[in-house]
Amino acid sequence: MSLPKYPHYKPSGVQWLGDVPAHWEITSLGRLAKERCDGPFGSGLTSDHYSEEGATVVRLQNIKAGSFHHGDPAYVALDYFLQELQRHSVVPGDLLVAGLGDDNNLLGRACVAPENLGPALVKADCFRFRIDSDLAYPRFVAFQLSAGAAFDAGMMSSGTTRSRIPLGVMSTRKVANPSMDEQISIVEFLDHETAKIDALIAEQEKLIHLLAEKRQATLSHAVTRGLDPAAPMKDSGVAWLGEVPAHWSVCSLRRVIAAIEQGWSPECHAREAEAGEWGVLKAGCLNGGVFRPTENKALPPELTPDTAYEVRVGDVLMSRASGSPELVGSTALVKETRPGLMLSDKIFRLRLRAVMTSRYFVTALNSRALRTQIENALSGGNGMANNLPQSNLLTFSIPVPTMAEQEEISDFVENETARLDALRAEAERAIALLKERRAALIAAAVTGQIDVRQNSEILNGGEARDAVAALS
Repeated sequence: MSLPKYPHYKPSGVQWLGDVPAHWEITSLGRLAKERCDGPFGSGLTSDHYSEEGATVVRLQNIKAGSFHHGDPAYVALDYFLQELQRHSVVPGDLLVAGLGDDNNLLGRACVAPENLGPALVKADCFRFRIDSDLAYPRFVAFQLSAGAAFDAGMMSSGTTRSRIPLGVMSTRKVANPSMDEQISIVEFLDHETAKIDALIAEQEKLIHLLAEKRQATLSHAVTRGLDPAAPMKDSGVAWLGEVPAHWSVCSLRRVIAAIEQGWSPECHAREAEAGEWGVLKAGCLNGGVFRPTENKALPPELTPDTAYEVRVGDVLMSRASGSPELVGSTALVKETRPGLMLSDKIFRLRLRAVMTSRYFVTALNSRALRTQIENALSGGNGMANNLPQSNLLTFSIPVPTMAEQEEISDFVENETARLDALRAEAERAIALLKERRAALIAAAVTGQIDVRQNSEILNGGEARDAVAALS
């Protein structure tokens, strides 16, 4: 898309805004607001105040760049909200700004409270600005604040691990403020164009989901049915395995696993170990059935490493515990690693008997047949949530092909999953490029680097103008 620029520009005095159209005003966020507030701190809102229903608590995870996220709702009792928290209230059309951020969710991102929110308030580190509808259109301001969050808010923040801005400082953020008609035109243009980009992103995300399903189906079919479609079948005697080739056997993992080791989890630095340092592997080093040696924490120099727990090429590792149940039992073969990495106590190292190859074992453990048994064990309660005891692991059933077939299945699965993973990587690259395009388009429009006024006039819609009329 080729769009014209404005005829005249002037310096904005704001680094990330750069030059803006000459007739645009530069002001502060606070000057556009009739009211502003942050969320209650300390005893004003504690875990005891939360309830199953009532007034919605707007939290950081609800504030996305330019849009409100409804997932994972939280509530406080309506009577407590009405008696104690009304000054933190949110109504539809309010500008919501994140006063806390990290690498994944930028500090200073903003959105507008939706019409269907109901009684609501902001939580600590969330800000509510009630924009004067005679001065600015909240959705335009939200787009602009989000576009500049990586630059402007980052320079104004404090904190090391997570950046933070107080309400007073956030109010001083500079914004470019064109006429109301221009703001509406820009929002209508962005709604139209970002909807097209979002539809393309959704298509790629759907493709990734289908590729993941195909990957799991390919792996699971090979492990339970083999590669010969003409092979006679028999009932395995295990509900979640179904039929297997007649010449295969089925046994429990205790007949396959010769030994299980568990590592050590000392208090470590919250960073990856550098060259020459020892590191302790995190459970996430096995996510997706792929070993990632960079997923480790540096062992403090005053602690002596236990070399018996050092990971070596050829090891079979399994995640024993995780904050996410779907990641418990993730199994990987160590194909390469660096020296000085130790097992944590959240990881099993499995020594196998000669009846099974490491490659086939790892393939089988990541198949649906074995995943079902892991999930059933985790849902059994008795303190096993997100934690897989050795005693349960050893009871799981596994199909056992001939050694030659184990190698053939491993080769086939490796080739097929590599092909599917390549397609997934292409889709992920496409999504990244589309998101970059979306962000660049928004930034160009809200800073006046492109003139969309004529373009927006021919767009179907007008929702933005209707919304402003309702606010007036």
